[in-house]
Amino acid sequence: MNTLTPLKNEPPMVESFIPPQRLLMGAGPSRVHKDVLNIMSQTTIGHLDPEMIKMMDELKEMLRYTFQTKNSLTFPVSGPGSLGMEACVNNIVEPNQKVLIAINGVFGARMAEVARRAGADVITTEDEWGKAVDINKVKDAIDSNPEISTLGFVHAETSTGVMSDAGALCQLAANNNIMTIVDTVTSLAGIPVNVDVWGADAVYSGTQKCLSCPPGLSPVTFSEKAVEKVLNRSSPVQSWLLDLSLVANYWQGDSQSGVRTYHHTAPVNALMGLHEALRRVVAEGLDGVWARHRETSNIIVTGLESMGFKMLVDQSVRLPELLTVLLPTNVEDGPVRSRLLNEFNIEISAGLGPFAGKLWRIGVMGEGARPKNAQKLLEAIDECLKN
Repeated sequence: MNTLTPLKNEPPMVESFIPPQRLLMGAGPSRVHKDVLNIMSQTTIGHLDPEMIKMMDELKEMLRYTFQTKNSLTFPVSGPGSLGMEACVNNIVEPNQKVLIAINGVFGARMAEVARRAGADVITTEDEWGKAVDINKVKDAIDSNPEISTLGFVHAETSTGVMSDAGALCQLAANNNIMTIVDTVTSLAGIPVNVDVWGADAVYSGTQKCLSCPPGLSPVTFSEKAVEKVLNRSSPVQSWLLDLSLVANYWQGDSQSGVRTYHHTAPVNALMGLHEALRRVVAEGLDGVWARHRETSNIIVTGLESMGFKMLVDQSVRLPELLTVLLPTNVEDGPVRSRLLNEFNIEISAGLGPFAGKLWRIGVMGEGARPKNAQKLLEAIDECLKN
C-alpha cells in the first residue's frame, strides 16, 4: 500500500538565472575576473583527491605570501569572513576570560558580540566612527585590567574606511602578554598586511574584497603561540566545525603520519576559485597590487572632490580600497545609488549606523581597482548629478 501523500501543487516553472552585468564598486563583493569564474566552473573532484591536496598546499603557500607570514596553520575556513571571525574568537577565547575589543565601527562591535557569545567577559574601548583606534585608550584599558587575555580589533573598518595601526596595537598587546585577534577582511591584498612583522596571533579575512574572489571562504592564519593556546585549552572549543585542532587534520594532516583526514566536505570549486584569485595576486606581486589600489583610489578621490564631495576619513588613515564619501545637502543618497545601479549597472554601498543616508561607501577593491573603472564611475556620478 502506498502511504506517500501525493503532491497537490504543480512544480514551479523556473528558468536558469542569468545575473546582470554589474560593475561592483561597493563595500563587497568585488568584481571577479573571468579566469576565476572559469576555474570555478571546472569539474568537481573529491575533497581528498591527491590533486586536490596538491592544490590546497599551493593555496596555503600563496596565502602565506599574501598575509606575509610563515605561520604553518594558514588556510581558508569554509564560510564567509564572519565565520573566520568566529573561528578566531572561539578558538582563542575561553569562557569567563577577560577580552578587550577596540571598537571604531560596525565590525569591531560585531567582534565584541561574538566574544560575548563565546562566554568572554568583554570590555571595550570606543572611538568616533571615521577615526582610527586610539592606542592610548587601549593602553589605559589594559593598565586598568591586568587580567585581559586577548585584544581584538579591526585593521580596516569596512563601515567607515579607516585604517588602524595594527603593528602598534599588536606590539602593545605582546608587551603585556596579551594575544591578538585581527580583522583584515577589507585590508588583505589592498594595503600591506604584515602578520609576522606585527606579531599578530589570530588573523582572519574574506575572499570577496581585495582578493576578487566570490564570497564564501575566509582565509585565516594562526601564530605558533595561538596554536599552542588551541591545543592546551582548559575547555573544548564550543564549535565542532571551527575547532582548529580538528580542522588542521584536513589542511595539514595528522601530526604523526601527515595523512589528511576527513573533517567536513570542503567547498572544492570555491577553493579552486580562491587558488586562481591568489595566483593572480602572486603573479602581479603585492607591491603592484597595493600600488594599483592607491592609484585607482586617488583618481576617484580627486574626481569626487572636484564635484564638491568631501571624504569622511583623514588622508593619513584613509583606506584606498574603501572610500567613505560625505554627501552634500543637495545630493540624495538612495535616488542616486538607484540610478547608478539601474541606468549604469554600477553598484556602490550606503552608509551604516550613524552615517546611513549621509555617505556612500565606494569600494576600490581587487578587479574593481582599475583606472578605467574609476573613470566609468566618475562619469556616471557626474551624469546623475546633472539630471
